[in-house]
Amino acid sequence: MKYWIQLLLLTFLVSSCDYFKVPKEPKAIARVGKFFLYEDDILDLVPNGTSKKDSIAIVKSFIDRWATQKLLFEASERNISKGKMAEFQELIEQYKVDLYTKNYIEDLVIRQIDTAVTEEQIKTYYDTNKQFFNNSSELVKMRYINLVKENPKFVNIKSKFSSFTKKDRIELEQQAVNFKSYAFNDSIWVDINQVFEKLPFVNLENKDRFISSGINFQYPDSTTMWLVKVNKVLPIDSPTPLEFLRPTIKQIILNNRKLELVNTIEKEITNDAINDNKYEIYK
Repeated sequence: MKYWIQLLLLTFLVSSCDYFKVPKEPKAIARVGKFFLYEDDILDLVPNGTSKKDSIAIVKSFIDRWATQKLLFEASERNISKGKMAEFQELIEQYKVDLYTKNYIEDLVIRQIDTAVTEEQIKTYYDTNKQFFNNSSELVKMRYINLVKENPKFVNIKSKFSSFTKKDRIELEQQAVNFKSYAFNDSIWVDINQVFEKLPFVNLENKDRFISSGINFQYPDSTTMWLVKVNKVLPIDSPTPLEFLRPTIKQIILNNRKLELVNTIEKEITNDAINDNKYEIYK
């Protein structure tokens, strides 16, 4: 019996040694006054694959920046006036309140907001506010192809690009791997500045020559040929089309919902606090 008691005690001591072990103190790698920088603070600092020389430089630079920041902070603590200290403390507390409440409300909004926006809602918003929507630059509906001059199918491609039936478009898309660049969706509006980016030979000075409603042309540069068809151009200050504004209006509707939801949440929290006697104003 005595043997079994000793064996149980030994087993208990062995299994419990980890429990009584003193936690290992984190290893400090630098100190500035009362502040310490630990190994854990720089564990993920150096990207995998970095050479030893570059790793040392990265760590050294980080430690130097950390030390400089702490030294400046300690110096500011010694030299700042009590009035400024109190002022900054108020700002810190207010920032903490703003940060916490902003994060809390955003989480509530994400869980509660309806993100579905129907076409009818978008159109209603557009019809109600379209007097405020005038395009600040020209809008263009167009298509183009840029291909090498030596393309053996150039004549066939040009013909299909001009007629541009549904079948033609499908066949052109199948050959698109051989084009330098292209855009076939000529039913959407694009900003004139996007045209300048896509067609490098067009600029603000010569745009009237190349960008006008109904124009169809080809333009050669040093090694390639451009095929361009401009369906329509909408002048500056014209009422902006709904199809161009659709993504913007959808986002506006969602933003308005968020604001309404935030106001509702704030009112509900305040009313609940009043009903639960957590909030009262003394008269």
